[in-house]
Amino acid sequence: MKKSLYQAIALSTGLLMSATAFAEVTGNIGATSNYLWRGVSQTGDSVAVQGGVDYENESGFYAGTWASNVDFGDGTSYELDLYAGYGGSITEDLSYDINYLYYAYPDSPGSVDFGEVSVGLAWKWLDVSYSHTVNGGDDIASGTLDSKDMMYAQANLTFPLTEKLSLGIHYGYSDGDIITSWFGTDSYSEYNVSLSTDTDFGTISFMASDTDLDDDDAKIVLGYSYSFGL
Repeated sequence: MKKSLYQAIALSTGLLMSATAFAEVTGNIGATSNYLWRGVSQTGDSVAVQGGVDYENESGFYAGTWASNVDFGDGTSYELDLYAGYGGSITEDLSYDINYLYYAYPDSPGSVDFGEVSVGLAWKWLDVSYSHTVNGGDDIASGTLDSKDMMYAQANLTFPLTEKLSLGIHYGYSDGDIITSWFGTDSYSEYNVSLSTDTDFGTISFMASDTDLDDDDAKIVLGYSYSFGL
C-alpha cells in the first residue's frame, strides 16, 4: 500500500495547496521488479504492475485505493487496498497522520483480508509510524493464534542529495501472532536503503532490502512510478 505519510503532510501543511479551496483527485501507475511488503516479497520475487487513485482535501482528509498483482502460491492473483486518513501540522516542522488501511484479496481461496490503524509523525527528514491490525479474516492466523494480533513500527530517513535525487533509509519491526503464523517466529526486522530520482516521465527508484528472517536473502529492487491529475 502506498499512501505515504509525506503526501498527507504535504497536503496539511499547504505544500500542495493553492490560495483557493483545494481538493484534488490524482492517479498513479507503476511497476517494480519485486513487490516487497515489509521486506517480504508478495510476488514470489517476480515483477508487479501497480496503480491507484487518491482524493485529497484542504481539510487534511484523504482517501484512495491501490492495487497490485501478487503471488502467494495459492491462486491469489491480486491485492486491492482501500484507505482513508487525516493529516495535519502541529508546528512548522512537525506533522501527523492518522489512517485506516484495508488489505483485500478478492480471489483468495481463504478469508485473509485484514485492516490496520496507523498513526505517524514527521519532522523534517524523519518520519515514524506505528500500525496495529484491528480486523482480520478467519484464515489470517492459524490454530488458536489471534487474527488481530500484529503490530508494525517503522522509521524512515529521507535526504535530498540534489534537486531531483534523494537517499532513503528505512527500518521496520513486525511482531504478533499473525507474524508467528506466517513466518514461524514471533517477530522480525527489515531494512532497506534506496535512491530515487524524479524525471519528466516519472520517478525511478533503486533499493537494496533485507530482513533477519531465516532463509530470506537480500533483494535488489528497481521501481518506476508516475502520478497524474484526474
